[in-house]
Formats: sequence, C-alpha cells, structure tokens
Amino acid sequence: MRPYLLKGHSRPLTQLKYNREGDLLFSCAKDHNPNLWYADDGTRIGTYVGHNGAVATCDVSLDSTRLLTGSADSSAKLWDVETGANLFTWKHKAPCKAVAFGLGDGLAAIATDPFMTTTPAIHLVRIAADEADQSADAMQVLAGFDKRTNRVAFTDVNATLISAGEDGFVRRWDVETGKLKLESKIHAGSIADLQMSTDGTHFVTASFDNMSKLVDTQTLEVLKTYATDRPANSAALSPIFDHVLIGGGQEASQVTTTSSRAGKFESRFFHKIFTEEFGSVRGHFGPINACAFSPDGRSFATGGEDGYIRLHHFDNDYLTARFF
Repeated sequence: MRPYLLKGHSRPLTQLKYNREGDLLFSCAKDHNPNLWYADDGTRIGTYVGHNGAVATCDVSLDSTRLLTGSADSSAKLWDVETGANLFTWKHKAPCKAVAFGLGDGLAAIATDPFMTTTPAIHLVRIAADEADQSADAMQVLAGFDKRTNRVAFTDVNATLISAGEDGFVRRWDVETGKLKLESKIHAGSIADLQMSTDGTHFVTASFDNMSKLVDTQTLEVLKTYATDRPANSAALSPIFDHVLIGGGQEASQVTTTSSRAGKFESRFFHKIFTEEFGSVRGHFGPINACAFSPDGRSFATGGEDGYIRLHHFDNDYLTARFF
C-alpha cells in the first residue's frame, strides 16, 4: 500500500473531510487556506483564500456545493465549493474551533472559544438556499460551559447536537430549545476529535489522555475503550468494517530523537468490538492530527504535524482478509 503524499499546506494539518460521494477531500491547517483535492489520486483542485488566521475546522454540505470553515481569525465562512467564492462570513469575538452542517444543509453549528471576556458558546445558524438571504443572526446559542469545544455533530435528524471539548465532557443539546439534555465525563483529558458512525447511533472520540472511546449517541454510555500509549489526536470509524482508525503520537516538542518511529507517529487500526490492535501504517514525520475514512471504506487519509496529507488506498488483502 503506497500512499500519495499531498503537499499543499505550510503548517500542521487540523482536519480532513471527505464529501458524501468520496471523490473529493477537503483539508484545513494552521495556515490560512483550506484546500480541495481529488480523493482518487491526490491532485489539488484549488484553494479557498480569505481567512486571516489558522483554519481549525471544516465541513462540506451533502450535495458538495458548499464548504463551511472556522478560523482563529474569529470568523466562520461559507464557500462555493466549485468556484472558491466566499458566499458569507459570520464574524465573532473569539476564534471558531468547530463547525458542522446539519442534515439537509439548512442548519449549521459554529463553536467559539473562550477569549478574554467572551465566554465559549455554540451558535446554531440557518443556512439560506440563496446566499443573498443569508442572515448572520444565530437562531440559538448554546452556553453554560467554560472550556473550548473542539467538535460538534448533529444527530436525531437535527433534533440533537453532540459537542465535545477540552473539559473531557460530551454533551447532548436540544437544538430547538437550546437546553442541555445530557452530559457525561468521557475522558480525563481534552477530547481532540469526535466522528459519528454512518448510521448515527454511536461515535468515536480521541483524547489526549491516550484513550479513544466508542460512545452511544443516545445515552452517552461508553461502549468500548481503545487504549494507546500516546495522545490520540483523531479517530475515525470504517463505514464497511468493524475497524477504528486512530492517529496521534507524542507532541513534536517532546520527541528527543529524529526517528519517525520513536515518536510513535503511526496510524493504528483497532477492531471495534474486540478492541485489539491489528495493524499500523507508518509514514508521518510528526504527530497525526487528523484522519478520515472515505465513504466507501476503501481508502483513508491522514494529516500530520509535518504539513503533509498521506492518502492511502487499501490493498485487496485488507478488503478480503479476516482479521478476527
């Protein structure tokens, strides 16, 4: 399995997103410009220019026509995927760390950080079909917590929003009323990533406490725990197999040797049910900050502190072998 090396960012990667069909890959990094790539061979299609700070997060609409990004320049932007035009900008008083589209693309969530006198919040906004009708006003503001939110995701046909952040809590919010329905302390450390399963019944988390956990969406009960010996920065669920992909590694500042193996920078594969590690893929020279499975489950992408994206297409052995 030989990966494509995608070099389009000058700073560490922060998030990777496939579109629903799996033919496009979106990447954002601590430089100012999100990129768009062909997921088949890693050809760069274009760059979205407009942010003035590190881009922490992105999400793409179901029909692949719009891209939503959040940045340290205290703004969230809506882009036309095809032309790269900036359709709308939400201006906030604090950095935007997490964004997500709701089902149907008519709703979005934008999470802002605590910053000076500004308290952290999650802003729910309507996405207009015509950008000329787009409003900057939030239909609901979710608050009542004091730490940064790192990931948000809609579930229950947009009736519920799941959030996870620095305090190790996962929360369920009622989208209509803006009230907190349920919260649970899932991790001892900051939750760096949260990715939903294809059917929305469960999700996987990745945390700096060296754990990744499988959690029930309705009850927030921890179903499985995947223990690693390094901080977990990102985790993804295979859409076709009971496999979990976990990326992470020692912080770059903590690595005292130049060997990429010494920092434990591999992508690691665990069995979802049995929680056993059955494989790993090396390559990044630094921690892995983002990982994603393609919607067909036949490839995956990882983004590292080294500024590279590694795009892997699985060999037939992976698709036919029985690991357990």
